[in-house]
Amino acid sequence: MDPSNISIPELVRWSTAEFADLPAIRDQDVTLTYRELGAAIDQMARAMVAFGIEQGDAVAVWAPNCWQWVVAGLGAARAGAVLVPVNTRFKGNEAAYVLDKARVRLLFVVDGFLDTDYSGSLANEDLPALVQIVDLVAPDGARTEAFETFSALGDGNDREQLQAEVERRTDATTPTDVALIMFTSGTTGHPKGVMIRGGAIIRVFYTYGESLMVEPADPYLLVNPYFHAFGFNSGVIVCLMFGALNLPVAVYEPGEVLALIERERVAIFPGPPALFQGLLNHPDLESFDISSLRSCVTGAASISVELVVAMRERLGFENVMTAYGMTETSGLAAYTRRGDSPELVASTSGCAPADVELRVVDSDGTDVETGVEGELLVRGFQVTPGYLDAPEQTAEAIDEDGWLHTGDVAVMNDDGYIDITDRMKDMFIMGGFNAYPAEIERVMVEHPAIGVAAVVGVPDERMGEVGAAFVIAASGTTPDLTEIQSWCRENMANYKVPRYIWIVEDLPLTASNKVRKPELRELSLERLAETQATQS
Repeated sequence: MDPSNISIPELVRWSTAEFADLPAIRDQDVTLTYRELGAAIDQMARAMVAFGIEQGDAVAVWAPNCWQWVVAGLGAARAGAVLVPVNTRFKGNEAAYVLDKARVRLLFVVDGFLDTDYSGSLANEDLPALVQIVDLVAPDGARTEAFETFSALGDGNDREQLQAEVERRTDATTPTDVALIMFTSGTTGHPKGVMIRGGAIIRVFYTYGESLMVEPADPYLLVNPYFHAFGFNSGVIVCLMFGALNLPVAVYEPGEVLALIERERVAIFPGPPALFQGLLNHPDLESFDISSLRSCVTGAASISVELVVAMRERLGFENVMTAYGMTETSGLAAYTRRGDSPELVASTSGCAPADVELRVVDSDGTDVETGVEGELLVRGFQVTPGYLDAPEQTAEAIDEDGWLHTGDVAVMNDDGYIDITDRMKDMFIMGGFNAYPAEIERVMVEHPAIGVAAVVGVPDERMGEVGAAFVIAASGTTPDLTEIQSWCRENMANYKVPRYIWIVEDLPLTASNKVRKPELRELSLERLAETQATQS
């Protein structure tokens, strides 16, 4: 297998033969070897062909992590279709926009997940392209067809003819073809459909998997949702490349995850910092045998040196990496390397993969000096060819020289390692000074009593905006707010010091485990109103 020149359907065909007798996925009481997974994927691909899915048609999965998701998603790839993963937290109107924009013909769901009637939420939506909804776990219903019923279409009398067509479509798919359309979160306006080339995912994540030290049969824990690049691109695809055992988790709960790590002898566990802080804060952590943990990668939030050390010493990770990526970069644009120090892992998101370029520029597009903040630009094979049916938005994001303007504020050191200091759109202005929440969070998590910090800007009559911080305590500590405020004044410029600090047990997270900043802003306004009411 040449990771620099292979498509996703070719990878599926190779992997399921190369690792045939190894366990491929285990989801509760269901275990499939790579041979069995390949057979299930092929049956699904044949079913899609029999159903009438043509090469290049869009097939969507709107469901939590489960073995059927993998079969449906990779079956779509083998059938030559374009996969459209849909955020499980989307409401019906949000999902309908995505499905209509991508002209999805076939949709897979799990009705009832998180008490949500997915198919029912689409009942009154206008989706002219959508022909069929299949439920991955339920029997045939009024609005949906059962997974088994649909899959059985691939085992009719024309089975051999259908399989030949699956192989033809796999052979016809090139590494540069668009394999996925992943929609951005849509924090401003409608979500944008990011087109992602299948070969780019494989090429950029292969060396990443090597750095993670992924080996055949390694139990690979996937709390990161499959609909996200952190779950599919760096999880499902990495497992296929290295023959690892995919262990899907639908909903993160620290105690259940600790039990799963012990039971399955988990070796690889990627996730954002809040997940690992949740494990460290669990009162029964020491009662679980988690000695099998070997490698992890984290990102999407500030991480302290203390957390990296705790992940190594208390959770037992030999290899802790941080990474940075966007949907527009196939999920990866930088990562730290094996052996990097805790300080480097905590203070940067790593350096560029081979054949990928990074620049930090000022508002005029001129490169800034090392150590100076600017906007991060990325150029390389893994950058999206553009947004679906949106040439103007594509031109705004990717300039004529192929540089993707990320909208992220970064600093680069002499070795090319980048530190993401903030999203430009998350910046707030206090008394005329630009304040970047991620920069403030990065300093705050250095306090020994702070495990995780999330900062937003809130209105202030005198200063325009001021910072408000939500803090999760570090394991075994009881933060003193007065002391933390004083510490912040000593360790950051005055305009960066949060005016308000609140201790919370957890933070609102997206389904991809990123902090919901809009929700935090609403919560901060509620708390401010309560404070003002008490004082009046």
